[in-house]
Amino acid sequence: MKDFAREAETLRAELRRHEHLYYVLDQPEVSDAEYDALMRRLRELEEAHPELASPDSPAGRVGASRARASSRSATARPCSALTMR
Repeated sequence: MKDFAREAETLRAELRRHEHLYYVLDQPEVSDAEYDALMRRLRELEEAHPELASPDSPAGRVGASRARASSRSATARPCSALTMR
């Protein structure tokens, strides 16, 4: 059980770090697929061992798996009011 707890905490820290790199610094170090794999593994651990789930876990956020992909595409679109003159 200690190994699962350690892995879950490591995954949470790693996901938070990648979110900071992606959203704040705009310098992602992993692909969306790699990020999603980390998130899937954290979800698997937290579902198999509910006592490991943390209230501030990245896996507990609504839409966490899609937030990363949708934010980049949403910010890449130009505002139509500015482009249509």
